[in-house]
Amino acid sequence: MPEIDLKSFRSVFHGQIFEPADAGYNEARQIWNASVRKHPSVIARCSGVADVIAAINFGRAHDLLIAIRGGGHNVGGRALCDDGLVIDLSGMRSVFVDASTRRVRVQGGATLADLDRETQIFGLAVPCGIVSKTGIAGLTLGGGVGWLIRKYGMTIDNLLSAQLVTAEGKVLTASASENADLFWALRGGGGNFGVITSFEFQAHPVANVLGGLLLYPRAAAVDVIRHFRDYMMSAPDELTAYAALLHGPDGSPLVAVIPCYCGDLAHGERVLQPLRTFGSPVLDGIQAMPFAAMQALLAPSFPDGNHNYWKSTLQRELPDEAIATIVEHANRLQSPLSVVALEYYSGAAGRVSNDATAFSHRDLPWDILFTAQWTDPAQTNVHRDWARSGEELLRPFSQNAHLLSALDVEGDDVIKTAFGANFERLAAIKQKYDPTNLFRVNHNIKPATAAPVAAVRS
Repeated sequence: MPEIDLKSFRSVFHGQIFEPADAGYNEARQIWNASVRKHPSVIARCSGVADVIAAINFGRAHDLLIAIRGGGHNVGGRALCDDGLVIDLSGMRSVFVDASTRRVRVQGGATLADLDRETQIFGLAVPCGIVSKTGIAGLTLGGGVGWLIRKYGMTIDNLLSAQLVTAEGKVLTASASENADLFWALRGGGGNFGVITSFEFQAHPVANVLGGLLLYPRAAAVDVIRHFRDYMMSAPDELTAYAALLHGPDGSPLVAVIPCYCGDLAHGERVLQPLRTFGSPVLDGIQAMPFAAMQALLAPSFPDGNHNYWKSTLQRELPDEAIATIVEHANRLQSPLSVVALEYYSGAAGRVSNDATAFSHRDLPWDILFTAQWTDPAQTNVHRDWARSGEELLRPFSQNAHLLSALDVEGDDVIKTAFGANFERLAAIKQKYDPTNLFRVNHNIKPATAAPVAAVRS
């Protein structure tokens, strides 16, 4: 791009700007998934809302492909793009807590760890995610599932407002009373509508929880998962629990049940007793811990620098046949770093109607997630094929629906199923707020009346 134009951009931008020849550029273009290796022309690390406006205006004026980086934890690498502009919010990570109203203002580059660090001082928590390094922005815009989902709903159910900059460079607030159509779309519609500079959440009193890992030999997997499924059908909302097929540090194949009980801890001990007394676990690590520690429990399983590829499917039920299929496929994985997770939602999140927010799959409580992870890039095809075939094997049991935040690089048809019955309404809102599809390095919703835009592949 012309040097004079970049000089002009620098004159109105107060954050950091990285070009390929600059010191720090290679570090700035790295995200946690080593499978994503992109080379933007410019990375604009914003210091505030004014920088976001300047970056959008610059990108629009020069017809640049624009990617938006929050926490950089999207598995498909949508935080980056080749040969375009990255609007990087990773320098905007402040969290402000009003303990009297339990309201929390979070900047768009913050992570779950940033949020938990500030809210836990006041014995509060916002329902969001299960891995502390995840970015708040991407998590929220995809719906947001986590350890508090059954008691307090999805992350979007606790979103009170959002401030964003539109494709025209205008600052808007979206809430139930202001730009209500946009507020509806942001709650599950992905990064299609603007750059979110801050979120306002309702927090809840959660200081300590009862959580940890129950581990069993892999040979017990079918029985353990069946018991887990039946137990969760009548579990109280205070309990969110997932099952997982994984490997121990010594490489031994295991099956895990991972509970998080956020109510009275003495009562939680009684609630969890049927889980803890089932079968013969090789480890019972369930204990009282700060909620932030529960959020960090699985972080070591998702280190920076490994290769990752995910596939998932949402299901209404988990029949015995599906459990057997899942276990058989988990036994075929060829990387001890890969995991199959069985996440059960329902509870408060399931009592919200499918059209109340842009997230349209409230009636599908099971998410089966195949997370392939490996270190040798030469083995990429093997591990991707394993994840893909897992999702294919479960199609007879699924509703052809997907959790947005678990999607890797997919075709338009798959992305459309992630938005389900709400897709057409979202396309109309996209037309209103981003008619030229400026923001398309995402799970893209094309404007309702616009001509198709070529898919941006990772």
